[in-house]
Amino acid sequence: MSDTAQPEVVLLTGAAGGMGTAIAEALVASGRKVVLADREEAAVRDLAARLGDRAVALVLDITDDRAVDACVDALPDGFRPIDTLINNAGHDIGGRKRFDLGSADDWSNIIRTNLMGLMRVTRAVLPSMVARDKGHIVNMSSINAVRIVPDMAPYSASKAGVRMFTETIRGELAETAVRVTEVLPGLTRTGIISRRYRGDEEQTRAYFEQFRMALDPADVARCILFALDQPPHVQIAEITVLPLNRW
Repeated sequence: MSDTAQPEVVLLTGAAGGMGTAIAEALVASGRKVVLADREEAAVRDLAARLGDRAVALVLDITDDRAVDACVDALPDGFRPIDTLINNAGHDIGGRKRFDLGSADDWSNIIRTNLMGLMRVTRAVLPSMVARDKGHIVNMSSINAVRIVPDMAPYSASKAGVRMFTETIRGELAETAVRVTEVLPGLTRTGIISRRYRGDEEQTRAYFEQFRMALDPADVARCILFALDQPPHVQIAEITVLPLNRW
């Protein structure tokens, strides 16, 4: 964490999910203040209450354009301006199907959340960072952005879009002090798989059992903290984090 008079303020989307919760816990433990953004109101408010006065809940669906555009102005005093944005929200609901067999609505919703929602939140936050010549954008991508995984075309396309978006804005912001980081995790034990199968726990169990290894959300959270904790002149452009095969 940088040496500033006030704690850094982080806006974290998808905060109430498994990955988001691990990231939020790590951020608060590091002394930062966190705006916990999630569309699941009860879950995000419970998380904020558990994390204490360094966290505040923001009920936000990142596919709601008007709500996203107004989200920064809705924040209480002490939780703005935003120093760091972590774009973590995303899903694969209806996924893991051959493209022609899946639902066009499911495919559209995946892209709208994982890519368009991420871009919209970034647009809401970034101008203030540029004006202050200070800030950090962390985009959660995936190993799917760089490796072909059959039956995951929409999800992989959304994450490949996140990768190109991240690289492009990093180039656009090269003459500013705003840092931009992409995180590409491999398979991680989070609720995204259960939600993909709309709560079918048997399918979820079978999915994980076919692999010998998986990351825990805390593993990814540590990588994010590593990027955030670098000196201001150091930009971690991307981090790929994979589990070892032996576990």
